[in-house]
Parts: sequence; structure tokens; C-alpha cells
Amino acid sequence: MVNNFDVGEDAVGFTKKKKERMQWVKRKAFPGDGLPETKESPDVVCFGELLIDFVPTVSGLSLAESPAFKKAPGGAPANVAVGIARLGGSSAFIGKVGEDEFGYMLADILKENNVNNEGVRFDPGARTALAFVTLKSDGEREFMFYRNPSADMLLREDELDFDLIQKAKILHYGSISLITEPCKSAHIAAAKAAKDAGVIVSYDPNLRLPLWPSADSAREGILSIWETADIIKISEEEIAFLTKGEDPYDDAVVRKLYHSNLKLLLVTEGPDGCRYYTKNFSGRVKGLKVDAVDTTGAGDAFVAGILSQLAVDLSLLQKEDKLRDALKFANACGALTVTERGAIPALPNREAVLNAMLKSVA
Repeated sequence: MVNNFDVGEDAVGFTKKKKERMQWVKRKAFPGDGLPETKESPDVVCFGELLIDFVPTVSGLSLAESPAFKKAPGGAPANVAVGIARLGGSSAFIGKVGEDEFGYMLADILKENNVNNEGVRFDPGARTALAFVTLKSDGEREFMFYRNPSADMLLREDELDFDLIQKAKILHYGSISLITEPCKSAHIAAAKAAKDAGVIVSYDPNLRLPLWPSADSAREGILSIWETADIIKISEEEIAFLTKGEDPYDDAVVRKLYHSNLKLLLVTEGPDGCRYYTKNFSGRVKGLKVDAVDTTGAGDAFVAGILSQLAVDLSLLQKEDKLRDALKFANACGALTVTERGAIPALPNREAVLNAMLKSVA
């Protein structure tokens, strides 16, 4: 698998380029600055957080016990954007990072991975967000976040690149950008602009309870934009959370979360694959069995897999056989991602996914 992120590059290398990057930041810091438009608008625009995950080099230990951490670019919407580009699709990212070395690095990583980064803004007064991720022995995660506030929380509506949003086929986002102002208002404005332009809206709540003031505020915040989405991807744990403890395996419970304007509801089940629900049909698609090292980014890789397919052929939403094939592909994307540490570094390319699917059939 091609890995375009070199974790060995140090801050000295970035400092040498700092003057050049400061010029770049000044050009990119404000929308409507007269920059020439790209020749083709990206099919999928991802909105939200872009940050650094610090992943322990040894699984099964607490943060305090971990001897070292590997730094890895992350943030769910950014993961999806890179995932789509790795799979050969066209994507863009809209969000905010700090005007600091990590912020420069992350903006460069998007570009290196063929993600349009014209919607990235830089904040001179706030740092790029950091997340320390504890890996349990089974590869599952616990998070400790450093955002008080971080730059991604401070994106304003007047900094949005509406041109990118309105020309896209799909706008994808999570719920973390709904937690605080001014990013909450920017999020709502981006979604409205997409809907008004006839853009498909994709939503992965991506519940991170430690970031919300309370469980009730998280539930209320996540559901506040529920009916805006055309496509929703949700996990079993998130179903239980949103329904206050109801059985996530009960189709009747899942159907409670299906709203009248929804085109596709996806329920991910980790190594077991996923379930899908539309107005006319529903079913389950098995996952690929792999040895999990780190589940960070698996859901994002799955979303990248299905959105990359939808961007090419929206008729998947009406044709069950085509949808099932696309979901097999998405499941393989998620499975391959858990075999390496970190999110963006582990996202697979199209060839790797197709090879994995062929091996599973053989």
C-alpha cells in the first residue's frame, strides 16, 4: 500500500520552508482572495476537523504507560477526503488549523494526497488540535483531546469556500463541528448551501462523548441536523446511544432513525460488515476478516469507500445489487485500514482494496 505520510520528517524540515509557507498562509487565509479556480471542482467536499492523532506504539497500555507515540494526521472528515483521493476519486477539505507547524504539515499532507485544500483556513491565535489515542489489546480506542479551543473550533461562516460546496456532488461532515461556535454556525451554513444547490449531504455522527458538555447535549446536537442528511452512516454503539439504550440489532429500532427524506442509512458492525436501509430495501453485507492493529479511521475508510462509489454513480441508491457491490468495496476499505496504525497513514489505495476483495473470494 502506498503511504504518502513520512512520520520521520521533523520540525527542522518544516522550519526551512516557513517563510514560503507563511506566504501561502496569507494567500489562503481568507476566501475570495482572487486565486484562480481549479479546472475541475471536486466531487466530494469534506467539512470539519483536521488534527494530529498521537497513537501509542504499544497496544494495551494506558496513555501514562505508553512508552512512545507515533504522530499521524487525522480528523474524521479529513480522513474521508484523503481516503477518497487514495481510491482515485476527487475530494476537497474545508476546515481550519492553527498557523503553526502542525497546521502547515496537515495542509501539505492534504495536497500530497491529491486533496484540494483551497478551503483550509489558518488561525494565528489557536493551535492545531491534538488527540492522544489509547489502543486496547483488541485495537479499540480511547481518546484524550487537546482543544481549548483548537483552531478547527474557530472556523467562521465568512471563511467558507461556498464555491467548492455548491459545485460538489456530495458534502460530507460529522458532528464534532457542531459542539461550539463559531464552527457550529459555519457547519449549518455549509449544509444549507449544499442543500440549496442540490448537493447530496452525507453525515457520520462520529460520536466523541469527551468533547461534548454532556451526554444529553451530544444526543441533542447530533440529532439537531439529522433530517438534513441524505446519507447517514452510524455505528451500533451510536444507535444505542441515540435511542437511549435500545437494541441496535433490532431493525425496528434502526428504522426509528430513518427519516422521510433519507436516501440511505448505513450501520457499520466492525469486522462483521454493515447493514443498509433505504425506503425500498434493506440487508446486510459481510466484512473482511483481518487481524486488527488499530481501528482508528476504519469507519472513515468505509465512508470514503462508499462515497467514492456514489460520486461516480448515484443510481446505487436505487439499485440494490449495485449498492451491495459498493458496500463490499467499502467494507474492504475499512478492513485494510485496521491493519496499520493511524488513520490517514493506513488508508488503502484502490488496487489494495480490489486485491483484498479478490483474495477473500478465492
